[in-house]
Amino acid sequence: MADDTTTQTKADDGFRVPESLAILPLQNGVLFPDLTVPLIVSRPDHIKLIDEVLVKDRLLAAVAQRDADLEKPALIDLYRAGVAAYVLKMMRTPEGHYQILVRTFKKIGLLESVQEDPYLTARVEALEDRVQPGNQLDAMVLNVRKLFQKLVELGNLPPELAMLAANLEGPYPLVYLIATNLDFKVEQAQEILETTDAEKVLERLTVHLNERLETLKLSQEIQNKVKEGMDKTQRDYMLRQQLQAIQQELGEQDERTVEIDELRNKLHETDMDDEVRSTAEKELDRLSRMPPAAAEYSVSRTYLDWLLEFPWRINTEDNLDIESAQATLDADHYGLEKVKKRIVEYLAVRKLKQDMKGPIMCFVGPPGVGKTSLGQSIARALGRKFIRISLGGVRDEAEIRGHRRTYVGALPGRVVQGMRKAEANNPVFMLDEIDKVGTDYRGDPSSALLEVLDPEQNYSFSDHYMEVPIDLSKVMFITTANILDTIPPALRDRMEVIELPGYIEEEKLMIAKRHLVPNQLEAHGLTDGSLQLTDDAIRTIIRSYTREAGVRNLEREIASVCRGVAKEVAGGMVLSMIVHPEDLEKFLGPVRFIPEVAARSWGPGLATGLAWTPAGGDLIFIEAAQMPGKGGLTLTGQLGDVMKESATAALTYVRSHAGELGINGKFLNGTDVHIHVPAGAIPKDGPSAGVTMLVTLASLATGRAVRKDIAMTGEITLRGDVLPVGGIKEKVLAAHRAGIREVLLPQLNEKDLSDIPESIRKSMSFKLVRGMSEALETALESHS
Repeated sequence: MADDTTTQTKADDGFRVPESLAILPLQNGVLFPDLTVPLIVSRPDHIKLIDEVLVKDRLLAAVAQRDADLEKPALIDLYRAGVAAYVLKMMRTPEGHYQILVRTFKKIGLLESVQEDPYLTARVEALEDRVQPGNQLDAMVLNVRKLFQKLVELGNLPPELAMLAANLEGPYPLVYLIATNLDFKVEQAQEILETTDAEKVLERLTVHLNERLETLKLSQEIQNKVKEGMDKTQRDYMLRQQLQAIQQELGEQDERTVEIDELRNKLHETDMDDEVRSTAEKELDRLSRMPPAAAEYSVSRTYLDWLLEFPWRINTEDNLDIESAQATLDADHYGLEKVKKRIVEYLAVRKLKQDMKGPIMCFVGPPGVGKTSLGQSIARALGRKFIRISLGGVRDEAEIRGHRRTYVGALPGRVVQGMRKAEANNPVFMLDEIDKVGTDYRGDPSSALLEVLDPEQNYSFSDHYMEVPIDLSKVMFITTANILDTIPPALRDRMEVIELPGYIEEEKLMIAKRHLVPNQLEAHGLTDGSLQLTDDAIRTIIRSYTREAGVRNLEREIASVCRGVAKEVAGGMVLSMIVHPEDLEKFLGPVRFIPEVAARSWGPGLATGLAWTPAGGDLIFIEAAQMPGKGGLTLTGQLGDVMKESATAALTYVRSHAGELGINGKFLNGTDVHIHVPAGAIPKDGPSAGVTMLVTLASLATGRAVRKDIAMTGEITLRGDVLPVGGIKEKVLAAHRAGIREVLLPQLNEKDLSDIPESIRKSMSFKLVRGMSEALETALESHS
């Protein structure tokens, strides 16, 4: 092996580039002129190349490959520029490879292939660099030197390189030194090699140097930040260890240890299910191993607070005294006998069966009838805590089920929050406005309520935050709604629906005397001696200043009277006042509501119908007019599709029974009919106006006016049958409020009359009809 080294002792830079050179492809780099560099040669064809050039002139061309993975690249697979090199020294390695030392001396360009086997040989030409001396070039060289010096200072380069770069003359030696010592990509290094214009190559090198400097600066900033963070963490750790040692010497405990011990004691004292206890113990163990500075510490601590403060087995004792509960309900609310009866029945069964599940009731009725306050009264009668949440406008399922703890600021759902606030697992829980729950991309809250309001499921309700079963079976859930139509059927099926209809005048009078007037007197600083409202005055407010199923507006008007009297008492004008009906205009202004029947001009083609609205029953007037035409029908008044179909059916019935009704033949073909329902800004729909429309059209066609003192409701068929409709109680109460004392109803609605208060039934008469002939006979006035 001693003879495996070949050395050339007469190497200098006076080499000339021959017309053709053997090509040594470079897999992972680019060589530049005027440099002495070592190379490893391992491919058999390349070893053959070295053997032959050592025998000849020791000259070769080193050119970079475009694709480093090619084992035997052709001329087309090489870049078009490389360097001519002189082999100074060759040494064999034990693996059979060659380690050579070459001196590059000239930049060359490849022209064409001369030989491909056993190694690649090509015709070449020398490439001359163009240098235009001047201030611009000197400035660019100086700038590159400074940038390289900064790079040496920031990077892991030997400081001798900066000194060497400072002593080199001319731009290209400097460029080649820098490009050789920086790990440029092959494409970037080749671009520098191929550029023969000095200013352009300096410009490109400047860009590369600036990019490298920015990268190094950013890397150094990151390293500094990491180091600072590590130093701070180590410092905090050492301080904590020292603090712990000092506290141990003093016989004291740190705050964290005290906190963990308090939580363990509280967990031991809290009565809870085994599954909940196991979850809490695991979380507490996890918390005890966690440093207080950890981001998860506060999340885990808050979760433990919820587990420990939830009333798992804490309940209030029910008041099972039925007479006392009845007295409480009667004292808080006048009327509402159906609801009171249901609560008393629950108490009676609860007294006999201790483990009875809580009922789930839904109070449905117009605004202002006392649904929400009734829930408070029920809680007081039972001796339970009362919790109310409003579901109006809720669109996020997490409001019911809670957020998962992975979210920042996560909390349990409002059901769990309410029970924790109540500090009992059997409160009266009111879900207000359940008919106004919405839905959007965040989920469907009404679907989450299916589990809450199902007695077969809510004993193990799952909240996303708590992640343990929660027993809701002892909770008395009461929901409220104005209408049932918007509640999903599956949810509606889980609730016991109790309807709270509007109040009649006598009930409003009693409510005002027992509750509204005393409350408003106290709210305005008045006494019974300062203001007395006569019964007639209250009735006048009910009839002429309010039109509602509940009593909210009535309370507002009474408050207005109290304010007016308080002003006079405070001003010293009076000491007390008795308000009569004639005094109301002074406090409330002119009468707002005049009986509509009295206010309308009457004649053929006008009838009074009854309609149901979410606010209770109401009167609806239907007008009809005829004009010469071709038998067309015009409908106005914002009528819905069902109501339009009722009008069409009514006109068809009238025209098909023209002979029986004594209608002129001209009405059948030569007349257009226009039906209008006043209050055109309000949408109207439903089949219950069918009877009223038919009576209106028959009145128009026959010239016989409809009786002014009768109101009607019912669905019709083309065969003249009158079908039942809903909302009978609300409609009859509306007729009674308007002063109408006779109501025409379908025969099949007779069963609904039992829901009407007895005092109203006795003061009114009801005409029950099966077909339209009976309805027309009752409703139309006889010929004069």
